[in-house]
Amino acid sequence: MATSLKFPKDFKFGVATASYQIEGGWNAKGKGESIWDYQTHTFPHKISDKSNGDVSCDSYNKLDEDIKNLKQLKVRMYRFSLSWPRLLPSGFANNINEDGVRYYNELIDKLIANDIEPMVTLYHWDLPQSIENLGGWTSRAIVDYFGDYARICYELFGDRVKNWITINEPYSICEWGYGDGTMAPYYKSMGIGSYASGHNVILSHAAAYNIYNSEFRSKQKGRVGITVETSWLEADSDTKEDHEAANRMIQMYFGWFLHPIIKGDYPPVMRTQVDKKSKEQNFPRSRLPRFSAEEISQIKGTIDFLGLNHYTTFMVKNGSVGQVPSNYNDMEATRYQKSEWKHSAREIFKLVPWGLRKLLVWVKNEYENIEVIITENGYAGLEKETTEDLDRIEYYNLYLKEVLKAIHVDKCNITGYMAWSFMDNFEWSDGYTLRFGMYYIDFKDPKRERKPKKSAFVYQNIIVTKVIDENLLPNTFLH
Repeated sequence: MATSLKFPKDFKFGVATASYQIEGGWNAKGKGESIWDYQTHTFPHKISDKSNGDVSCDSYNKLDEDIKNLKQLKVRMYRFSLSWPRLLPSGFANNINEDGVRYYNELIDKLIANDIEPMVTLYHWDLPQSIENLGGWTSRAIVDYFGDYARICYELFGDRVKNWITINEPYSICEWGYGDGTMAPYYKSMGIGSYASGHNVILSHAAAYNIYNSEFRSKQKGRVGITVETSWLEADSDTKEDHEAANRMIQMYFGWFLHPIIKGDYPPVMRTQVDKKSKEQNFPRSRLPRFSAEEISQIKGTIDFLGLNHYTTFMVKNGSVGQVPSNYNDMEATRYQKSEWKHSAREIFKLVPWGLRKLLVWVKNEYENIEVIITENGYAGLEKETTEDLDRIEYYNLYLKEVLKAIHVDKCNITGYMAWSFMDNFEWSDGYTLRFGMYYIDFKDPKRERKPKKSAFVYQNIIVTKVIDENLLPNTFLH
């Protein structure tokens, strides 16, 4: 059955990737070492299948094939990230790698030649190891280094790139990289390192935005946003306590980054909670750093659009849980998922499509209907999955129906949707044990041939027709 609602004519459909996850060429022609290069080579046991991104999808050498497949999908936009150490091998602005410039110029030029708009993320987790050695995102020095890097990217590519994302998923960077230590650089400093790094991520984003604003916007006429991730957090009951717990959790997860960027400072409930908990735990000052008045003026309003990554939903109850100290414990809320919800190969990514609509309405109400581009949304398949990905088709159909309702019924300002992911790739600490792609890749095959899955045919049909037909299972692309 096809839904009667249609996507707007100017709605931008696309697919998303990230440099470390697809490029390979980890040390090709002058590229520097990233934190993921260092960690996967030095501590391979931290990756579930002991793999790495040394070759991955080999997009460094298969650019033309990727362009051909993007054109075949008929996407209007391709979201990809630049590799900081490919462009600046030392991490610093004193040495620009000509081969990195060549590679990204070729990619951008060929996208535009095929009527595909580039959406470029400056930072999608592959920090130069040289900067990590100085403290990475926990060091205040990174604000200047990231600003230098952003300026170079605008200078090199901003004449053609009109949609920039500064940083991808700050919560993941800070909570997983410097909090619970489940991702590179694998530091464990819950409730301390996570907040310290988060503070510098926000300042770095603002620096990159303000550099564009003051030095490039008038000539290049582009836009700068940030991609923030969140699940939907649904109150477990109608009690005041559970509703307040759900609000605390979304403010201290999603609002942690978005509230300062839009409104100038941390959410009031987050400041109250962390200050209170820090005092109870005998810290001499709050574990959540403070912005100065000057910093607040530099941060506030540094966003032209919101990139939103979303995969699943949780139920939330009132009550303090989690390690002390930690962001989770500071929330004084606990989350769980219902057993009857269908799950993907990543068990925590359960199929709860109504959560996306509720989230979009919450963003509309909380942030004055800011323009939203959904920059990631997708389904995790098992490693053994090939091209018969019917569960992924169900996921996209159901989630995109909720996007349609949010646009037409709730009047949310949603202008684009980037499916995760264009093709199977290196899924960080999960290695190659999960598949999110619309194109299948056999990672044991040196050729890394791409094969369209059934979801690619369905997605292309949605892009062309602007309609979701839940009974559609095509075996070929539209011409």
